[in-house]
Amino acid sequence: MNNITLVIPAKNEKESLPKVLDELKIYNLKIIIVLEKDDKETIQSAEDYNCKILYQDGKGYGDALITGINSVETEFFCVFNADGSFDPSELTKMFDQINDKKADFVFGTRYEKNCGSDDDTIITLVGNFIFTKIGILFFGLNITDILYTYLVGKTSKAKNLKLNSKDFKFCVELPIKAKRKGYKLVTSKAYERSRIGGKKKVNAFKDGLVILIYMIKLFFIRN
Repeated sequence: MNNITLVIPAKNEKESLPKVLDELKIYNLKIIIVLEKDDKETIQSAEDYNCKILYQDGKGYGDALITGINSVETEFFCVFNADGSFDPSELTKMFDQINDKKADFVFGTRYEKNCGSDDDTIITLVGNFIFTKIGILFFGLNITDILYTYLVGKTSKAKNLKLNSKDFKFCVELPIKAKRKGYKLVTSKAYERSRIGGKKKVNAFKDGLVILIYMIKLFFIRN
C-alpha cells in the first residue's frame, strides 16, 4: 500500500501517538501527522518516527484533516486516529474495496453484523444512530456509521469537495458532499478499540447540536 497516505490528527496525544506509530511500522505507508505548533509534547513524541509533521494554521479536528488531505501526494489517503482506537489490520480490507467495488470512498462501520466498539457510550450510540438515519433519509447516504471517520478515499476526489468544516462537522460534510458529487461510497466492517490514553475530544451534546444544525443547513443549502 505504498500509494496511500495516512492523515493523523494528533492533538494532545503524546501518550498514545508513539504506540500507534509503533504499530504502523510493519505497514508500507506514508504518514502525515497534523498538529498545532504549541502542542510541544505531542510533537516531541513523534520526532523519532518516519513521518511528516504538519502544523495547522487554524484549530480543530476538521481543520487538521483538511490541512493533511490537501498535503497528500499519493493517489489515496486514509483518515486515521492517533488514540489507538483504529485497528490498522482493517486497512487492507478497506483499501481492497476501492478496487473491488470501484468505490471512491470506503467508510469503516461499527454498526453492521460482526462489528462493534469498545469505546461507545449509550449517548454516542444513540446520537450516531440518529445522525446516520438523517444522512440516509435526507441525503441518500448508504453508509451505516456517519460519525466514524475511519475512512479511505481517492485523494483527488476529496480535494475536489472543497471541504471547509474546521471542527467535528467534517464527519458529515465529507460523505454528504461526496454523495452530492455522485461519488461512490461503500462501508467496510470495523471494530473500534479502546483508546490508549486521554479522553474523547468530542462533547456529545455540544458537538452533536452543532452537527445537527449543520446537517439542516446542508439540506437546504448546497455549498
